[in-house]
Amino acid sequence: MLAVLEKTKESYTAVYQRPLAASVQAVWSVLTENDQLQHWMPNLEVADLRKGGTIKFHMNDGTGEAFDIAILDFKEFVYLQFEWGEGSVRFELTPQAEGCLLRLTEYLPFLNDHTPKDLAGWHVCLDMFQSVLKGEHMDFPEKEWAIWYEKYMQVLQHYR
Repeated sequence: MLAVLEKTKESYTAVYQRPLAASVQAVWSVLTENDQLQHWMPNLEVADLRKGGTIKFHMNDGTGEAFDIAILDFKEFVYLQFEWGEGSVRFELTPQAEGCLLRLTEYLPFLNDHTPKDLAGWHVCLDMFQSVLKGEHMDFPEKEWAIWYEKYMQVLQHYR
């Protein structure tokens, strides 16, 4: 399911919702524990998990370069929001009868040529997230990313 893109007064949001057949605690673990995080977002490493804490973004390009991302908002087992480029991303977990709902919101101050790449990236990372929850591990699906990239390019045409 595609993210829902909305224009606000001065920016945009992209919202992904994934109902998951796992407990909030299990989903939180995949979101925040580095040994699990590496299987769906290998660039990220949680360094200091708290509001005002940091996440390291590793370039993973052989240079060894990394930079810090600030954690903007945090409540254990409920939400985690951190910087992402010029904007931010927020993960929210809501318990449901048979698992939980994962809601990822990307706050985009503007749209540019990189936006559909980013949206397709989050889309396939959430697919990878779901595979980690099932105990499976997959490599980044380049072909799937390309398909979603084209779909997000079409969505963004309505906003330019």
